[in-house]
Amino acid sequence: MGFAIGVDVGGTFTDVVLRRPSGAVIVAKCLSTHDDPIAGIVTGVTRVLSGLDPGLVTRVVHATTLATNAVLERRGVRVAFVTTRGFRAVVPLGRYARVEEDRYDLRFTPPPPPVDPADCFEVTERISARGEVLTPLDEDSARRAAAEIARRGITSAAVCLLHSYADPAHERRVAAILRERVPDVVASSEVWPEIREYERATTTIMSAYVGPLMASYLSRLEDALAALGVRAPVHVMESGGGVMSARLAARRAVATIESGPAAGVLAAAATGLGDVISFDMGGTTAKACVVRGGRPEITHEFHVGGKGSFGGRRAGTGVPIRTPAIDLAEVGAGGGSVAWIDAAGALRVGPHSAGSSPGPACYGLGGGEPTVTDANLVLGYLAAASIPLSPSLAGKALDRLAEPLGVSRAEAAHAVHTIVSAAMASAVHVVTVQRGIDPRGFALVAFGGAGPAHAARVAERFGIGLVVVPEHCGVASAAGLLAGELSADRVLSRLGARDPEAVFAGLAAAAAADLGVSPDDPGVRVERSVDARFAGQSHDLTVAWEPARDRLESRFFARYAQVYGIEQRGEVELVGYRVRVTLAAPSGASPGDPPPGTAPSGPLPSPPPGTAPGEPPPAAPGRTSSPPPPGTRPAYFPELGGYAETPVRTRATLGAALDGPAIVEDAESTIVVPPGWTARLGPGRAVHLTRAPSPAGEETRDV
Repeated sequence: MGFAIGVDVGGTFTDVVLRRPSGAVIVAKCLSTHDDPIAGIVTGVTRVLSGLDPGLVTRVVHATTLATNAVLERRGVRVAFVTTRGFRAVVPLGRYARVEEDRYDLRFTPPPPPVDPADCFEVTERISARGEVLTPLDEDSARRAAAEIARRGITSAAVCLLHSYADPAHERRVAAILRERVPDVVASSEVWPEIREYERATTTIMSAYVGPLMASYLSRLEDALAALGVRAPVHVMESGGGVMSARLAARRAVATIESGPAAGVLAAAATGLGDVISFDMGGTTAKACVVRGGRPEITHEFHVGGKGSFGGRRAGTGVPIRTPAIDLAEVGAGGGSVAWIDAAGALRVGPHSAGSSPGPACYGLGGGEPTVTDANLVLGYLAAASIPLSPSLAGKALDRLAEPLGVSRAEAAHAVHTIVSAAMASAVHVVTVQRGIDPRGFALVAFGGAGPAHAARVAERFGIGLVVVPEHCGVASAAGLLAGELSADRVLSRLGARDPEAVFAGLAAAAAADLGVSPDDPGVRVERSVDARFAGQSHDLTVAWEPARDRLESRFFARYAQVYGIEQRGEVELVGYRVRVTLAAPSGASPGDPPPGTAPSGPLPSPPPGTAPGEPPPAAPGRTSSPPPPGTRPAYFPELGGYAETPVRTRATLGAALDGPAIVEDAESTIVVPPGWTARLGPGRAVHLTRAPSPAGEETRDV
């Protein structure tokens, strides 16, 4: 029994959630500090700890965009790349696709490779795809490479030898030689030993590129928390939805690239509704993901940066990363997204964001550009916030759009609201319609500081009739962190393995060792899957492992039909083996605690008998509380011809049902209930928005 803290650093806000042993939570939301994210974290943690003994905290879980930003902004450390002789050009040549506007650019210049071609080195060796030694390792060539890397002052190296997944002996020896001269060395056989040398190489390079930054950052974070009196272990959310120790995150920094978005999806899955679409709109971006049967969709390859359409990323753009990640679409549309008029006179919203500094104009921090938050304030949708909002400043910012467009301030604001809702709907389209999934059978779970204000309008575009807004929706990602379980993943490509069980046993032992446990220990869960393909094909699909061959093939056939839309039969071959080892009860969590975000709101309950001493009283300072409802205020709804007096409630005053138009205010977010929708309080104090069935023959709007 102990206190747990979840910390989510976003582009605009840093959210901190403290969960008490009773299940109740204390939340804090503060502006992110981009120059040093730890400063914002310290501010938030200090707020939630007010009146509490920091020594009672037994677990800290953190979601960070450090790795993502380092890759996108090209500010990682200088990396040397070491590979098999004859293959040093694999990474510099890269794999580029001309998509979107680039396909029409006659002077198209490919983006720079992830490592300087001059920093690519070769060693003499060769292993076949079957693990046979074709050319013995020349250790002197490795020593010469190490000496030159050290002479250049490069402190991080990535080693990716051809077919090292089949036999890592040469690669491990090369890494050992390099470590005699180079401080940080990452080998592909230690990170992600899969076939396809290009993707394996870029994954290894990115791990070496951001690893030192991650190690330094987490060390400073632990020191900063210790200065506050919090000496609990720090865990980091990984891209696949589990959490790892800070030590493991520093070694495998590439696994944290999708850290932040993964936490929000866990919060959506924790609603217990089964089939839902996670819709997370913060201050900078909006993310969408499909959760089926309570489990989010997982992909084993994604692209960082690059270009694509409506939240999808096209192969051949950006940097490919081979590691498990929650499969989501992301668009540059958030509360801080800036609205602007392009050269053709058309209104655009995003992807540029005002961020936390200077922020939207209504924050009064020096920003003057109109943003989505300013538009929502002008429309009457917002009033309360974590910081004071200025309607006059928001109005002046929107006038900068209204005048050149020749419309009123309210019409300009509503246009901004509509455009950003359409942009977010495109992300939902990517993860549903484009993948053959009918979204009408799903509930839309909305969270993030801006998500609940747009959720109903997004749902309307797909004919979705149920929107769920969890309690503490504005900090749901931080709360979702506390639902993550300690886990470790291992993978191995092994064509034609004679004993799959032996392969799985080795992978499970290695993954369990990462967690400091044994696969056979109580509370340890081992999940096994395989990468399978039809003989003669080059790409594979991942399916859950089944020892009976006929059942395994049936699963593969079903998965193939689901992905490609055609029934196919034929000889199936296994390409790779995957294991995830999970500790079902993470340290510091109470097995009987309710899911994060489901604790009662209002005054915190009295501590139960046996609560650890030092727990703050029910009215603990630092807890964000819901403001009193103002009763009504004018809000803009085009169905009603413009502004109309609109009821304003909180969850506590919602009543049995509230028909739209209406507004439900939270401490960290605002729920907009448009005409035709009804709001009710559901289980776990979640607000359920339901829509009356569309008239016969009415079609869902195109997205």
